[in-house]
Amino acid sequence: MSEMTSRALLERLIGFATVSRDSNLELIEFIRDYLAKCGVECELFHNPERTKANLFATIGPRDRGGIVLSGHTDVVPVDGQPWTVDAFRLTERDGRLYGRGAADMKAFLASVLAAVPVFLQRDLKLPVHLAFSYDEEVGCLGVRPMLAELEKRAHKPVLCLIGEPTALKPVLGHKGKLAMRCHVKGAPCHSAYAPYGVNAIQYAARLINRLEEIGERLAEPGHRDERFDPPYSTVQTGMIKGGRALNIVPAECEFDFEVRALPGFDANKVADDLQTYAHAELLPKMRAVKSDTDIRVETLSAYPGLATSPDSEAARLIALLSGSAEFGTVAFGTEGGLFDQAGIPTIVCGPGSMDQGHKPDEYVTVEQLRDCDAMLLRLADHLSTKA
Repeated sequence: MSEMTSRALLERLIGFATVSRDSNLELIEFIRDYLAKCGVECELFHNPERTKANLFATIGPRDRGGIVLSGHTDVVPVDGQPWTVDAFRLTERDGRLYGRGAADMKAFLASVLAAVPVFLQRDLKLPVHLAFSYDEEVGCLGVRPMLAELEKRAHKPVLCLIGEPTALKPVLGHKGKLAMRCHVKGAPCHSAYAPYGVNAIQYAARLINRLEEIGERLAEPGHRDERFDPPYSTVQTGMIKGGRALNIVPAECEFDFEVRALPGFDANKVADDLQTYAHAELLPKMRAVKSDTDIRVETLSAYPGLATSPDSEAARLIALLSGSAEFGTVAFGTEGGLFDQAGIPTIVCGPGSMDQGHKPDEYVTVEQLRDCDAMLLRLADHLSTKA
């Protein structure tokens, strides 16, 4: 097949509206067919409903570990955002390429796919693996079955490069995340007799105040890591709903909260603290009024943080490829912690900036896309000469 440029591939990828709530199969099938025309076989790992899939492919020798080039195919919604261009059609203007996912992170996928013919032409001493996932934007959910399969294989990859937008600056660390939902079951009654009911909203408010106190403790000097911004684990409540009318003591309330945890801090300690407080302080008071009242906490999603050593082979390689040994961290999460947990050292480095991610008129610059192409060419050179 005739080679496609990264820009042409980005145009095709943005044209697939792979919002996380929808299927990504049309995009995955396009990539599968593109790779097939290049002579590269791939594996698909579907979700249980078979509406989405991960894609995994290998270029080069299969009897040894290699380098994973990883990215997610899903994007966040555009609903309610004031876009000035068609979000799912590439628009070029003043050196910028606009479209949903342009920065986060279809530019990297496009650059990787454009490099496939180059990888095929080289005598690679180590293989290149392509690992494209679904449902990253909703808690790094989709990549897990693919990683579970890779862990079983005899030749585990020795390194993973995740192309999240870092302006092509090497990143070795990010926080983990725990997202939870708390359900408070109270006891309703007429508001004129409020003391005879159990107000679920008021008890939820006490729990939210407790989370704020926990967050304040986590910000104390002994818990800080100045490599991160902010330099401590954070706790915040993002959604709450409850009640039916002002003159009814609310029977139910639920709220969602998250913990953004520094690497090495177990975010579940926050949930444990909250539940200890609930059972020791709140439930006895609630059940003194009505015995079947309750407080229940469930996990919505979670992924680990990442903290790759600056002295690792992974760090040395990204310094070589990117031309910079000034390693940083990012505030947002990636699938990197999951790859690291699977025993695959991971670094994050990709085109674009998360300053544009998730926003209307998201874009990546033409220069950043070109620079990413060049970085992958350097990777091809490195893998062709590596003993």
